[in-house]
Amino acid sequence: MKTPKWKYLLSYLMEVHLESSSSEHNEYLHVSLNKGRLQLSTANAIYSYADKYENFYNIFKQIKLNDSIEDVLILGFGLGSIPYMLEEKFGKEYCYTGVEIDEEVIYLASKYVLSDLKSEVMLIEADAINYIHQCTQTFDLICIDIFVDDQIPDVFLTSNFLHLVKDSLTDSGLVVFNHLADRSSYEEKARNYFKDVFKDAFPDGQYLQVRGNGMMVSS
Repeated sequence: MKTPKWKYLLSYLMEVHLESSSSEHNEYLHVSLNKGRLQLSTANAIYSYADKYENFYNIFKQIKLNDSIEDVLILGFGLGSIPYMLEEKFGKEYCYTGVEIDEEVIYLASKYVLSDLKSEVMLIEADAINYIHQCTQTFDLICIDIFVDDQIPDVFLTSNFLHLVKDSLTDSGLVVFNHLADRSSYEEKARNYFKDVFKDAFPDGQYLQVRGNGMMVSS
């Protein structure tokens, strides 16, 4: 969807509201323009913010996006910040499978973002745990960005989930898992999870603090 140029210009001075909606999974969804970028927010969290979604942006700057990457799985697609920034800022075009449980978020992504992407994107409306249980494809990069408001559902914090993700990786594949760490209690929880669960599945994993996020990378 093309947004009038004046709204983009105004968004550098103030956040510009575009649309609000809700769903059975998210009581509050808010689409806005902020500094020229589309932003999807809930009451307590930002789900997407184009290349300003700095948790993933900074990780992609630090890790090596090698030429062998072709197929990318995104669990928790939002408005598609990950393919957007990989195209616009890193010059990468991949084949994406996006898994998103919320039909309304899929609608918003289709309305505002997908037509502007060059990469092939297949969006699947599904619970990510059901998808990963049934997944037979392997991926070169798996990005996990699953939140209900500001919480990761418990099922995605289990060792079983991580081992299913590992089974869906190619031999040289990479996992990036986003956790909130914008307050001391969240950071402690994220670091404990990394030490006790993530490292069990990915012994060479790294924990990288990116502003208010704890980013876990498989190698």
